[in-house]
Amino acid sequence: MDIILITAFIASLFLIIGAAEPLAARLRLPYSVILAVLGMLIGAGAIFFLRTELTDALNPVAEAILGLPIRSNVFLYVFLPTLLFQATLGMNLRRMLDDWVPILVLAVVAVVVATLSVGYALAWTSTLPLAACLLIGAIVSTTDPSAVVSIFRSISAPRRLARIIEGESLLNDAAAIALFGLFMGFVMLGMPDPTFTDALGQFPVLIGGGAIVGWVAARLSVLLMSVFVHHERAQISVSVALPYLVYIGAEQIVGASGVIAVVTAGITMNLTGPHRLSPQAWSNLSEVWDLLAHWAGALIFILAALLIPRLLEEVRAEDFFLVSVVICAAVIARALILFGLLPLLTLLRLSPAVERPYRVAILWGGLRGAVTLALALAVTESIWVPIEVKRVVGILATGFTLFTLLVQGTTLRSVIRWLGLDRLSPIDEALSRQVVAVALQTVREDVENTTENYELNREIVRSEAKKFGERLNDTVQAAEDGAEILDRDRITLGLIALAGHERDTVLIRMRERTISQRMAEQVLSDADQLIEGARSGGRYGYQRAARKTVSYGLDFKIGVALQRRLHLSGPLARMTADRFELLLSQRLILRDLDAFIDKRIRRIHGRRVAELLHELVARRVEALETALEGLRLQYPGYAEKLERRFIRRTALRLEEREYSIMREDGLIGAEIYTALMQNLNVQRAATEKRPSLDVAIQRLELVQRFPLFIGMDDSALKKLGRSLKTVYVNSGELIIDKDDPATSVYFIASGAVELESAGQTWRRGGGEMFGQIAILTKKAVRTQVRAIAPSTLLALDADRFRRLLARSPAIQQAIRNSAKERGIDPDALIAKEQSGTPLITK
Repeated sequence: MDIILITAFIASLFLIIGAAEPLAARLRLPYSVILAVLGMLIGAGAIFFLRTELTDALNPVAEAILGLPIRSNVFLYVFLPTLLFQATLGMNLRRMLDDWVPILVLAVVAVVVATLSVGYALAWTSTLPLAACLLIGAIVSTTDPSAVVSIFRSISAPRRLARIIEGESLLNDAAAIALFGLFMGFVMLGMPDPTFTDALGQFPVLIGGGAIVGWVAARLSVLLMSVFVHHERAQISVSVALPYLVYIGAEQIVGASGVIAVVTAGITMNLTGPHRLSPQAWSNLSEVWDLLAHWAGALIFILAALLIPRLLEEVRAEDFFLVSVVICAAVIARALILFGLLPLLTLLRLSPAVERPYRVAILWGGLRGAVTLALALAVTESIWVPIEVKRVVGILATGFTLFTLLVQGTTLRSVIRWLGLDRLSPIDEALSRQVVAVALQTVREDVENTTENYELNREIVRSEAKKFGERLNDTVQAAEDGAEILDRDRITLGLIALAGHERDTVLIRMRERTISQRMAEQVLSDADQLIEGARSGGRYGYQRAARKTVSYGLDFKIGVALQRRLHLSGPLARMTADRFELLLSQRLILRDLDAFIDKRIRRIHGRRVAELLHELVARRVEALETALEGLRLQYPGYAEKLERRFIRRTALRLEEREYSIMREDGLIGAEIYTALMQNLNVQRAATEKRPSLDVAIQRLELVQRFPLFIGMDDSALKKLGRSLKTVYVNSGELIIDKDDPATSVYFIASGAVELESAGQTWRRGGGEMFGQIAILTKKAVRTQVRAIAPSTLLALDADRFRRLLARSPAIQQAIRNSAKERGIDPDALIAKEQSGTPLITK
């Protein structure tokens, strides 16, 4: 084949890719539908010109197009790794983890249900063996969410909804391709009726082997990229090689799933890459992958669509019936998931509530595309698959794909419009009128100043001012007519705007390099949670999300357990440093919110809403300061080292920003800038190393500073430090419930708790203790204790507490004061040891 023709054709494909996006926007059709139609037209045109007797001039071009070496391996080994890797690389995995249950269930269960539905429906209505029918079911169970997600974004649908669909699609592809490989093996081996035992027995190797290969390869790649710290192009080159080597290694060497390996590698790179690479290098790497994935996605659609006319050449009349069976079975299976399983997950509080119109849009937006065609092509190429099976697989997969693209894809936006998802809600409509009124008032003031500065013609200015004034009056009148928005809704809208501004501020701070990209990603994730919390639960949803941003997560508690039981301080040190830097970054962002409330939200929603938002921000600041103080109290020496490290790293980021500004302004040349940056990188490398955490030393320092332990000698303090156990509790978490056995006394290192007994409440803060009354009375607990702030507690068991009490006058006095406060006679608490010595003296 002429290399010149191939090169010219591939270059022409890029022209088509460039023109398809604006064409799709103009026709208001999904981008993938336009690409598929163009690919089919090219393929059909090539067949027509090759067979027609009208002219032979275009025969070389037609032969070049039809003779392209387009095989299933091209899709599976060239394009698919790129798409999968970029999808995982660009995901907000922290937010995905919040919805891992619905994503995982929807992806895995949806694939299994679709595969079984289509497979058994075909087995009952055709003469194909069950294995071949299940193979077709696996092929058509992959979905392409790009169309529905892009439309959801254009109509401002909840971000969480779009994120669930994207996560489902990614794992959906992985599960479907794994099932495809499984049933393809059964078909080639001549097993017409495989059992579930046969199928399930293969999955551990496919899934587990792929995950291990992907994780190990990604960790090694990140380590290699960190060695190339001064060579950004080398880092990007390593990232480009990773998904292909992982896919090939898992498939050809280990015999595992290459898709799972690539997805695992992408997730690992996503989690570890930003920590080991500079912000600029990670940003450039992401941009390169976005472009590669854009090209790969477009090319895979066009090239797969080229094959459609060829795959449909042997279509028969009875095949149309089987295509309709596949369509009905696949749609019913997806409807069962969306209208049966998803509401059940919502009822169990495992998934966000998805309104019925959105579920209908997701159902109709379940388009199939290039992956389905690529898998069908792999079947038609196999010499081990019977000819009739190859023909039916190619026709059914192609026919179903055409239905989703040409019928569902072209009508999806009309369905969205019919469902009313393209219209603003009454609240948003009323708000938009008020926003326009406020904006136009500000514009009028700025225009007056501008016309005076430019000394424009007075008559022209007066004429335009009159027109603008009429528009402003109409807008203000419309806003007053729509002033029926409830205060509750105004608060919700104000909180959404406030969280959105918080998100924008994070991006600005990241560009200014006043906070690191690693922390920016976490703070951005927290801002997204605030937005979604306000959307779904109003003020209380916002407050729940705000409490979560400063609470102790499960990973922190696992780190404590690893240190305590296995003496592994590394994970705890890393998470403590991350938490400290995160809290400092959050405090920097919260500082800018009050000005935004006064400048913007007050003008739109009024004084009462603004005052409430100020109060909510103040509560967040208070909780943040409590959490920071808790770290300082819990790890006094370590917190000081972390604070010094944070200051040094912040100073280096600001210094780098100044050098970049000077270079952009032309004050320094490239040579000087390079030398300055090299020196800066040396200093940064010295500050990147985390200070080590010695938990024993930190706990001893904490015990020495504890008011109740003042006056004890050093040996007793060291012994006490070894006996105390650290307990982390989040705000609202129950520490002691009524009727619990009295086993420990708790000392509050940081935070606050509330005690409730017989209708009375008491609060305890840092430096105080609770639980001692039940220990001394030797009765079941009658008091309920709940944390009212993220708290760090030190727990001491009953026997050690009694021994401590005998030699600590400060604790004895504290118990007397606590007993009097609760109306208990201190003498009733006097207990005697076996020797008869009173534990509490009068």
